[in-house]
Amino acid sequence: MQSTLNQSIQEILDTPYILTQDQIDFYVKYQYIKLKQVFDVDTLQFFNEHISAQVDKMNQVTTALEDRTTYGKAFLQLFNLWTENELVKSLVFSKRIAKIAADLMQVDGVRLYHDQALFKESGGGITPWHADQYYWPLSSDKTVTAWIPLQATPLEMGPLEFSAGSHAIVEGRELEIGDQSEEVLQKKLRVTDFQHVIEPFDVGEVSFHSGWVFHRAGANRTNEMRKVMTIIYMDRDMVLKNPDNINQQNDWETWCPGANIGEIINSPLNPILYSK
Repeated sequence: MQSTLNQSIQEILDTPYILTQDQIDFYVKYQYIKLKQVFDVDTLQFFNEHISAQVDKMNQVTTALEDRTTYGKAFLQLFNLWTENELVKSLVFSKRIAKIAADLMQVDGVRLYHDQALFKESGGGITPWHADQYYWPLSSDKTVTAWIPLQATPLEMGPLEFSAGSHAIVEGRELEIGDQSEEVLQKKLRVTDFQHVIEPFDVGEVSFHSGWVFHRAGANRTNEMRKVMTIIYMDRDMVLKNPDNINQQNDWETWCPGANIGEIINSPLNPILYSK
C-alpha cells in the first residue's frame, strides 16, 4: 500500500472542479446533485486502501449483523478519521471538494462539520429515509454533504437515493433515522411530486446533498463491502443554535466542542476548508 501522497493525487485534490450555472441551478432547485469524474481511478484506489485500513483500525463493532438494529445493519459508521490519519486528512481537507460545496451553497467559504466513513457490509440492510440536519445544532440550512463512493456502486450495492426537492417538506424533520422514519417518510414521499432518484454511481462520481433533503440507501446485495467516505460542510459563518433535541446536544458536545450558542462555530474541529 502506497504510504505517501504523490504529487499527482495532491494536484487533483487541489485543482478546482468547475461547475456550470445549470449544475448550480439544479442543486438550488433539488438540493442534491451527482457529479461525474470528480476523482480518477488511481486517486480513489489510494484512498480506498487508506480509509479501509483506518476503518479496520477504528471499528469496534463485534455484534453479528443479524443481531443489530435496523440502523446498525445499515452500515459501519466511523467519525472524524481526519484527526487520526494524515493521508485521510488530505482528502477531507481537499480544496477541490470544499470549493464545490461552497459553490453549490453559494457562500464565500465552508467549514468542516465532521467526516464519516459509511461502510455497508455484504448483506447489510437499508439506510432508512431521513434528513441529516435533524441531528445538527446549526442555525441555517447552509450545509452540504459530499458522498464519495470509493468504488463503482451499482444498484445492488445500495447507492444513495434522493427525494429530489424534498427539503420543502417540514413533516418528518423531527424523526431520527430508523424504522419509524422509513415507514412514515416512505408514505409521505410516495404521495408527493418529488422524484425518487435511484441511480448507480460510476467510479469517481460524487454526490452532494443538503441537510434537509430526504434520502436513503438500499441494502447491499453483493459480496463486497460498499465503501463510502463522506464530508459534511457548513457555511464558514455558521452559528451554533440552541439544540432542539438530545441528538443535537450530543453533536454540539462531540463535533463543535467549546462553541457557544449564538456565535460562529470556530472550534479546532471545525476549520475553514475553503474561502473565496
